Amino acid sequence: MDYEVRSYEATHVHGLWHLDFHESSRKVLVPSGQWIKPQLLGVLDDRSRLCCHAQWYLEEECETLVHGLCQAFQKRGLPRALMMDNGGAMEAHETQQGLKRLGILPEPTLAYSPYQNAKQEVFWAQIEGRLMAMLEGVRELTLKQLNDATCAYVEMEYHRKLHSELGQTPLSRYLEGPEVSRPCPSSEQLRQAFGQNVTRSQRRSDGTVCAQGVRFEVPSRFRHLRHLTVRFARFDQAHLYLVDPCTDVVLCTLFPLDKETNADGHRRRHVLLSAEPQNLPSAPGDTEPGLAPLLKKLMADYLRTGLPPAYLPGPDPSDDAEDL
Repeated sequence: MDYEVRSYEATHVHGLWHLDFHESSRKVLVPSGQWIKPQLLGVLDDRSRLCCHAQWYLEEECETLVHGLCQAFQKRGLPRALMMDNGGAMEAHETQQGLKRLGILPEPTLAYSPYQNAKQEVFWAQIEGRLMAMLEGVRELTLKQLNDATCAYVEMEYHRKLHSELGQTPLSRYLEGPEVSRPCPSSEQLRQAFGQNVTRSQRRSDGTVCAQGVRFEVPSRFRHLRHLTVRFARFDQAHLYLVDPCTDVVLCTLFPLDKETNADGHRRRHVLLSAEPQNLPSAPGDTEPGLAPLLKKLMADYLRTGLPPAYLPGPDPSDDAEDL
């Protein structure tokens, strides 16, 4: 079934962002001597058409998406929603879970419906028709030169040029508002957000967990936990985050096992973890620590009623022994 197509626009600045990758029509020269077509990551605000961030990368992957998107957050703040297609980098667990932790609603485009991200396609046309035309005289174009030129073009011309549909410049529309952005977290909080949570078993012999084929050391205070919930990004094996599975709060950072450092022989003595529950001290005035508090209360309440015990005592075996 075909649905009607209508143009739309967000009511507030930062209410909706657009994100997409675009393959360049020109190749860049990398240090290895190869010529590669780079990918441009562009993030646009829907209402103002302002480019929140634009950067060229050699590949379209989850790591580059997170790297560029975090820069957009740090420059402009957190949006309410983010529209992107169903590419592998966009559908990665690190991206989806990171947006969820930051409170950003992912809005994937429908399959075979590129017109939903038409504002992004218009931006690509300006990059190819205007920016690339000004770089025709550069024979050996490098990635750094391309990024420097793109940054200058976006900030000095695109943001300050009259937009035919808006009737004003994107920068003026952006400053005019109204806006619903939120403050961006710190760089460390952003790194902690973009990762996937998995459960790993702790090795009882040396207190390590394994992720992506790398062993990470667990602090001694967590050695009593048999199963650990860790957060990591598949493109970053420098560290893991140990998280609380109930609250999703980061408890500490786990680093790879360093066998050379551990060869110095310095070891700390572990405090013995008792597996048996400790006896709690009895309350003041307790004469019978073996009775449960509730049972003692019930017996005291029954005694205050003045009623005799509702049972007859049995014969005392000692009386029969005296008769003999």
